[in-house]
Amino acid sequence: MAQQETGQQTGEEFLDDVTDAEAREAAHRERGTSRPITVVGNPVLHKECKDVTEFDESLAQLIDDMFASQRTAEGVGLAANQIGVDLKVFVYDCMDDEGVRHVGHVCNPVLDELPADRRVLDDSGEGCLSVPGAYCELPRPDYAVVRGQDMKGNPIVVQGTGYFARCLQHETDHLYGRLYIDRLSKRDRKDVLRQMAEGTPRYPVVPND
Repeated sequence: MAQQETGQQTGEEFLDDVTDAEAREAAHRERGTSRPITVVGNPVLHKECKDVTEFDESLAQLIDDMFASQRTAEGVGLAANQIGVDLKVFVYDCMDDEGVRHVGHVCNPVLDELPADRRVLDDSGEGCLSVPGAYCELPRPDYAVVRGQDMKGNPIVVQGTGYFARCLQHETDHLYGRLYIDRLSKRDRKDVLRQMAEGTPRYPVVPND
């Protein structure tokens, strides 16, 4: 597990996912094999994934493959079911609003319920590798805390602000069978699916039968 740092506001120990971010991402990616991305309509995306219970070499390889797949697709976060694997794990390589790069992974993530004074909504645009070529504004809290485990089973807590907070929420949603378009109005969802239908993915995807 990476070094920890102490949160100034709560005394909580948060994962240091900033130190050596570039080197850590490169190491994962170079060990991994890129896989095609599943897209909306694939059943694996629309149900809650299974908990990770075995923290072994196959999990480590999956995480490496996810980093490789994320880089191929030029994404900032990727959940296991987005490459067809029914397990609760996601990876991320995401900048926050201050331009700080965060790189890491979380198994069995659970989002904290934020107190009212921390629920400041940001209505920035959002996209998804499983809904290629489409974007829509979606209000989400601009702060997030995710609790889970690392690839060795150690407990970790990750915090994010701004765009990185959006990423943490987006990827956790995936593992519980929810895409960002499921949070949209019927009108906006229809528009997003139209955008997707009119575009061509810039990375390999798994065609739906």
